Amino acid sequence: MTQHNGDEITVYFDGGCPLCRAEISLYKETDGAEVIDFVDITQSHDLGEDLDPEEAAARFHVRKPDGSLVSGAEGFVEVWLRLRGWRWLAAMAQIPGMLWLMEGAYRAFLPVRPYLAKKLGPHLRKRETAQA
Repeated sequence: MTQHNGDEITVYFDGGCPLCRAEISLYKETDGAEVIDFVDITQSHDLGEDLDPEEAAARFHVRKPDGSLVSGAEGFVEVWLRLRGWRWLAAMAQIPGMLWLMEGAYRAFLPVRPYLAKKLGPHLRKRETAQA
């Protein structure tokens, strides 16, 4: 990955999930994405010693510039901080209690993710094909 003043992060995402692929595709097209290394966990086994594939598939993870690993809402905030047009969400996370609420919303989403992926997957795959 190209050096960008120590602001680089690594995002681990489930490339087998159509929802995840669609979100990552959107992030990749945004100004600021050049400081993010997007790693599809279905294609790479180099996740580091502190992240196993099951954990990586179950939850959104981000490796910060200092090498530490964060997940869930905290991981999304790390991404949003770097992307033009998304920084307002990162700023909202600074409001007392907001990160806790975002994490709660994310945890509520996780059990329905497989259902949504199954229902929306065909539509999202058509969109991916059309964009290719």
